Amino acid sequence: MPELPDIMVYRDALRARVIGRRVERLSIRGAFLLRTFEPPPESCEGRECVGVHRSGKRLILELEDEQFVAIHLMIAGRLLWKTPGTRPRSKIDLASIDFGEGVLLMTEASTKKRAAMHVLRGRSSLETLNARGLDVLTCSEGEFRARLLSENRTLKRALTTPRLFDGIGNAYSDEILHAARLSPVSLTRSLPEDGVARLASACRETLVRWTDRLRAQFGLDSPGGGRFPGPGEITAFRPDFAVHGRYGLPCPLCASPVQRIVHAENETNYCPGCQTDGRVLADRSLSRLLKDDWPRTIEEWEEELGG
Repeated sequence: MPELPDIMVYRDALRARVIGRRVERLSIRGAFLLRTFEPPPESCEGRECVGVHRSGKRLILELEDEQFVAIHLMIAGRLLWKTPGTRPRSKIDLASIDFGEGVLLMTEASTKKRAAMHVLRGRSSLETLNARGLDVLTCSEGEFRARLLSENRTLKRALTTPRLFDGIGNAYSDEILHAARLSPVSLTRSLPEDGVARLASACRETLVRWTDRLRAQFGLDSPGGGRFPGPGEITAFRPDFAVHGRYGLPCPLCASPVQRIVHAENETNYCPGCQTDGRVLADRSLSRLLKDDWPRTIEEWEEELGG
């Protein structure tokens, strides 16, 4: 699932390409993609794009007269920038938005179609999609602490719950917890004060560092607006990650083999040397804790992660 750094890359790449241009055509092929019926998608045509924003893990295209197209890519959805005239054709193509000089193509490489598009009129309608998670990049440490302790969750679940925190998912929560040297299954209300401070700092530093790295990778600070991410370039598995997706590989800090917790359809990666005092967390011994705190299916997880 594209998370805050990935959505920021899409946002900045699109701003250079679509702001000031009119929607010439909006084509939807995915039968379950569009989650709204009023206003109809064709009402976007002819409207100028006046802004591109991020809201949680959603990308928002703001059109004139307060009309909005909200895109949630969920796990397997991705965006591509294509040549003029491109239309959705392959099995994974869900929708296209033609801006004349280029086309934004939305794809989803999964048999389960979970991605979503909302066409909305008015800012009040847009607000209904806002999960109101705390922005860890701008909040104070006191605000972070209050939100973290508002529910007694495992740290992994707390970070990835959109009504608690904004824009963090499975991949970057693993990286944040490794940077903070905290166990993913520690409970929020059991954290000492210095643990809360480390976690708040790790959230900011990890997300800013990766956003900056990705923006540099695609040249988004260049005068020409850089290049749009290509197929496979927005991914939850990056070779420079410390732990996420690196089961069995050495931790870059202590060289301990990265371990994982597998519960139902969910997986969490962590370093025993850095995060759990050398202990490998056994899935079976954690079953009661995880049953109470973690969803059993991807669908249940996505209901929480939909923000």
